[in-house]
Amino acid sequence: MRKTALLAATATLLGTLAAAPAAHADGPFGQGLDHCAPTDAGTLACHFDVAPGTYDVTVTLGGETAGSTAVGGETRRALLAETATAAGRTVRRSFTVDVREPEGEPTGPAGTPGLDLVLGGAAPRVTALRITPAPAARRLFLVGDSTVCDQPGDPYTGWGQQLPVHLKRGVAVANHADSGESTVTFLANPALFDTVEAAIRPGDPVLIQLAHNDKQTDAATYRANLTALVERVRAAGGEPVLVTPVVRRWFNADGTLDNGTALLVNGLGVDHPAEVRALEGSLGTPLIDLTALTKARVEQLGPEASKALYLTAEKRDNTHTSVRGATEYAALVAGELRARRILPEPLLR
Repeated sequence: MRKTALLAATATLLGTLAAAPAAHADGPFGQGLDHCAPTDAGTLACHFDVAPGTYDVTVTLGGETAGSTAVGGETRRALLAETATAAGRTVRRSFTVDVREPEGEPTGPAGTPGLDLVLGGAAPRVTALRITPAPAARRLFLVGDSTVCDQPGDPYTGWGQQLPVHLKRGVAVANHADSGESTVTFLANPALFDTVEAAIRPGDPVLIQLAHNDKQTDAATYRANLTALVERVRAAGGEPVLVTPVVRRWFNADGTLDNGTALLVNGLGVDHPAEVRALEGSLGTPLIDLTALTKARVEQLGPEASKALYLTAEKRDNTHTSVRGATEYAALVAGELRARRILPEPLLR
């Protein structure tokens, strides 16, 4: 019975059995849906033995019945937003993915070599899948902490995990954010900024959001560390972008966010967002004021509804975001990438 059920699930996920042979791609690795298998969760899990690098992924979605398909991969990255297809119709979508080792947090578990994809959604329907090397693709590097990183375990989700769905083929998110890191530790650990610096190519944007763990970093040191990060990115040919930190969900009695804990003023009285904003002018660096954007959103929702953006109910955690929170905050970042022309319009969805 189990074998029969899996075969039926495979037929549904692939759109139609008749369409399945067309899914075998003729690329250099011979990849296609023969690299995929249905899971008990109703998704299709695919694995490709490829070396670290950037790869274009093209999927043909749809089939005989209506569908709704999303694509994720590697360490819980959202790569393609859920896409609806009408019965008897197909659509083709492409994106670029960064494959590296370790695949998630730089100091976290190694993960699996190669590229892992998960074809899911409310009603996944897939008729073709192709992977091709894209060595010339741009990378959008992320330098940050646990609010940004590729979180390995549900329900934790960093906004960097949700950012790829906003990018088209030709640019991949290279998320090097790591839990627990400050400006001090990101510079000190060779697995962190040294690795990013060595991988930067001319024109690659590098978004820098570090503050949550600079709890005992004085203002002069904080400024010096951010300045060093910016200058080293530029020396490597990259384009540094400063990002103020996402707020913590910590309210005053009047429904506004607390000026200390929520808005990232540390134990020494250092106002991290203010320091970052000042560096925008002195260093001539583009700024994404994510503190202001997330503050506005959290206060708009208010003390009760804003719980859904964080892990308040699940973990009594008002710092780390839920999938919903990370998704909303990634959309805010994507909006700033467009508004400030950090990435060209043709590379943004």
